[in-house]
Amino acid sequence: MSDNTPLKRSLSLPQMVLYGLGTTVGAGIYALVGELAGISGYLAPIAFLFAAFLAGLTAFSFAELSCRYPRAAGAALYTQNGFHSHRLTVTIGLLVVVAGLVSSAALISAFSGYLNQITPLDTSTSIILLCAFLTAVASYGITESIILASLITVVEVGGLVWIIYISHGALTELPGLVDLMIPELNSTSFNLVFAGALLAFYAFIGFEDMVDVAEEVKDVQRTLPLAILLTLGITTLLYMSIMVIALLSIPPQELAKSDAPLATLFSFHTGQSPHVISLIGMFAIINGALIQIIMASRVLYGLSCRHQLPALLSYVQPQTKTPIVATFLVGLNVTILALIGNLSSLAELTSFIMLIVFSVVNLALWRIKKLEPKVENCLCFPRWMALMAFLVSSGFVILEISKALF
Repeated sequence: MSDNTPLKRSLSLPQMVLYGLGTTVGAGIYALVGELAGISGYLAPIAFLFAAFLAGLTAFSFAELSCRYPRAAGAALYTQNGFHSHRLTVTIGLLVVVAGLVSSAALISAFSGYLNQITPLDTSTSIILLCAFLTAVASYGITESIILASLITVVEVGGLVWIIYISHGALTELPGLVDLMIPELNSTSFNLVFAGALLAFYAFIGFEDMVDVAEEVKDVQRTLPLAILLTLGITTLLYMSIMVIALLSIPPQELAKSDAPLATLFSFHTGQSPHVISLIGMFAIINGALIQIIMASRVLYGLSCRHQLPALLSYVQPQTKTPIVATFLVGLNVTILALIGNLSSLAELTSFIMLIVFSVVNLALWRIKKLEPKVENCLCFPRWMALMAFLVSSGFVILEISKALF
């Protein structure tokens, strides 16, 4: 089936930054603060900074590649240009899709649990209705989808900023604790920072989803790389600020005991019930699910456009300018996975899959830059950065395999 209707280029820089923050700053940060405090103690902010550096290496690769190849399918397209292997390209593309499907299904399952507590709906009904709603939004139009995602992102990021604001009085404790937050030049400090960075690294994953809507971005070769870098910078600033204020307010050993550390922080400074923080966390969950559905459908569309998947998946509905068949297929599979349940172990595989993808993409860029070091009007980083990014991401893959085996 052939179709010449293009996707609609309507996304601006602010919308792309909000899209990036929506997929990066998820509900996980509302629990991660406590876990990180338990691992790194007062060195947790430095662990976040180190994790930002490690994740940033791969973010720089995606930023450059999105400028070199501003098309849908993202990682799969970059793999094709780096290795010229049809099989590897399709494998990477499908891995990205699977990661998106599992992630979205896990988020919807989590959200339905909250929903069941405040509505008479049973779990299966709430899952079906949620999936149908999100699929309909994603199908209706990219502008409408991103507006909804952006509004929810404003709420969830606003929640973090609100917590920072109401807790800013804790900064008076900084002079007395600042020495504890500066690592000493010894193996103990390094181990604490590194162990925390391994956990915090996953809080920065999300920028890779941004490249999959490349064909719907205005002035894509300027807008998309800049949006990726701004997303990384804003995320780092938010995480560092939250972590510092949390440690200045509550000792790390107490913070680590809390299942909802930001809710605990809110109650500590306001004396009020943290229900509003829990509600914001629910918004973050549903936002992540919507963005994953959009991302996965664009990867299928991009692979289909290059004749690597059935042509039907590249059909673009003329009125909505969205890949309607790919979107409905993704929505259907997310619904099935969410209904099956028991997704916790599968959800853990999502990050592992993306680390494999990161490794391949970074190595692809390193190979591409050997033949074409620079491209006119494109953001280009030194070639060694791509190699370092490959070593970091593949190192994480090896660590994850080691943990599974031993």
